[in-house]
Amino acid sequence: MSFSPTIAVTALNATDNPGPGVGVIRALRADPEFDGRIVGLAYDGLEPGIYTKDLVDDVYLIPYPSQGKDALQARLEQIQAKTPLDVLIPNLDAELPVFADLEGWMREQGIGTFLPSREQLDLRSKANLVELGARAKIATPATRIVSSPDELYQIEDHVEFPLWVKGVYYGARRATNVHEAIAGFHEMASKWGLPVIVQAEVKGDEIDVVALGDGEGGLVGAVPMRKTYLTDKGKGWAGVAIRDQELFDLTERFFAATRWRGPCEVEMVRSPQGLSLLEINPRFPAWCYLSAGAGMNLPAALARLAAGMHVAPMRDYEAGMMFVRIALDQIAPMSEFEAIATHGELHRSREQAP
Repeated sequence: MSFSPTIAVTALNATDNPGPGVGVIRALRADPEFDGRIVGLAYDGLEPGIYTKDLVDDVYLIPYPSQGKDALQARLEQIQAKTPLDVLIPNLDAELPVFADLEGWMREQGIGTFLPSREQLDLRSKANLVELGARAKIATPATRIVSSPDELYQIEDHVEFPLWVKGVYYGARRATNVHEAIAGFHEMASKWGLPVIVQAEVKGDEIDVVALGDGEGGLVGAVPMRKTYLTDKGKGWAGVAIRDQELFDLTERFFAATRWRGPCEVEMVRSPQGLSLLEINPRFPAWCYLSAGAGMNLPAALARLAAGMHVAPMRDYEAGMMFVRIALDQIAPMSEFEAIATHGELHRSREQAP
């Protein structure tokens, strides 16, 4: 059955620390029933996903989340007047609260979403990880929430070195002593604000799960992945889909405890002591295209849920499928960048809008 919505996707930044948008769009394009339109929503005119011609049909610049929901609503009204959207899939932690606040308004405009609530976003925040672990009966590393670098002089009373200093939204820096921890604090606070999270290092295999919840405590589908190659920033550059009942059970407990609605990434480490939950990212990870490659296309399932369609729980996927990221140069005419920079939009398959 044909599936023909116009779907807007954010996070087109495909650098060495890529956003999830390109992976989400590739998964949507891989759905054999999808023959709709993809609209990219970008924050900067040099986001690489803008210039990938076989991925996006239209591109619009939108205001940064820091400008608030009124600015975003006004821009979405302009976009809706030119290119009516049926579904919107946001993919960045920092933008999710703003989109969640606009979910009711977007529904009135005919734009479907499938997002976690504000309460769910707060529950899974790094600052509340220990509480979440206790609620879902999942082990978590020793964690402290700090608001001043002075607190780090006594941090070893709670968290031993080496440790990780994490931003409230993104970013992490490993510290082996208090001076490195303080430097990490200032870096994370300057980028993402307070508080800053300090978390014990757990040595073992990094295992992540991309998953989709139905909002009622059930799991629509999940694909676990073991990282096989990391960048110097600790980002997965290659990984393999695995099958592990313990991982699946843990993921189910998270969804049952939170009644999570929408996509997420469950980040864990398997050490000799067992599985430890490092964090929950409240959106698809950049590697989510692996779910489509393994036979469980979670972004396509999310698009259907956002469009108001029923999606049956999915359990089958092919373990042993790998992703290996690649960096390449894209070639684009300067006129495309000029259209984005001057007019804030780009249309490829119809006459360029003024």
